[in-house]
Amino acid sequence: MKFGRLERRETPKPMGEINMTPLIDVMLVLLVIFIIAAPLMGSALKLELPKSDAASPAPGASFIALAITPEGEYLLGEDKLDAKALRERLAQLSQRQPDAELRLSADQSVPYGKVAQLIGWAQKAGLNRIAFVAEAGETDETGKTGEKSDGSAPDRGAATPPKR
Repeated sequence: MKFGRLERRETPKPMGEINMTPLIDVMLVLLVIFIIAAPLMGSALKLELPKSDAASPAPGASFIALAITPEGEYLLGEDKLDAKALRERLAQLSQRQPDAELRLSADQSVPYGKVAQLIGWAQKAGLNRIAFVAEAGETDETGKTGEKSDGSAPDRGAATPPKR
């Protein structure tokens, strides 16, 4: 028997570069998630709108979005404004867009007097086309959503055609 030395292989060298493929895959997935989630996070205004079977607003018309939160804050588009600043902005918008429609969104818990006051400010500024934003469906006398007169369930979020 012959004893000899076993061959020694060279140990593998440490990898000197990073595999970028998994990193790029993760980044692309995160990018897609943020692209989808960003518009949803932009409209974080939570209002409990009244329900109505009234006509839906005309598509394509230029409009100004105005909302009153349950706490009584005024939101013109996405901007929170106090009463004085709101009146000034309404006057400016009326001069720039005299035929624009004011779409008013008010929570059910906002007192009627506050809504009427806001309508007065808009008319004083020169905005005479005012639309009230509501969810589709009927409500009973207590304000809860009920069945329609034909016994079917109310439409949830569906646009109702204008009644003439």
